[in-house]
Amino acid sequence: MKRALFLLMLAGAARAGELKPLDDQELSQVSGGDGISFAAHVVLNDPTLVGAVSDSRLSLGFSGGGQNRYIMFKNVRGTVDMFAVSLGVQTRTDGGGDYIAIGLPGYVHYTNLGFESLSVQTDPTAPVSNSLGSLNINGTVSLQGQVRFWGH
Repeated sequence: MKRALFLLMLAGAARAGELKPLDDQELSQVSGGDGISFAAHVVLNDPTLVGAVSDSRLSLGFSGGGQNRYIMFKNVRGTVDMFAVSLGVQTRTDGGGDYIAIGLPGYVHYTNLGFESLSVQTDPTAPVSNSLGSLNINGTVSLQGQVRFWGH
């Protein structure tokens, strides 16, 4: 198996040819591929894992009127599967240069994504004494389109 892999790597290197420096004129004639695409499988605070934390918190702090307040999310958890976000550089049709195009994922699946309780308190280390609600998302979303960024 290792020998076959080594021979395959040698064949690819031979096909690619040798490296050579390019001047600006030659480099301006080079075109790239379609960018990159990636998929993600994100798991947050999986309670089925050995040694899983049963009392996790995410806090956002704000200051106003001389007092600090914290929005507390207790036990943020869930799974997100996402396929395929793309990132590429495209040429503008008006001749105004290039832009970065971020393609939205065609498939996003949520499994038990959410939090156990939401509260507002003045001490982020104090026990959560009240709840303004909870959230649990299960489902699939299909997206299409791009988010585009360009400079002026």
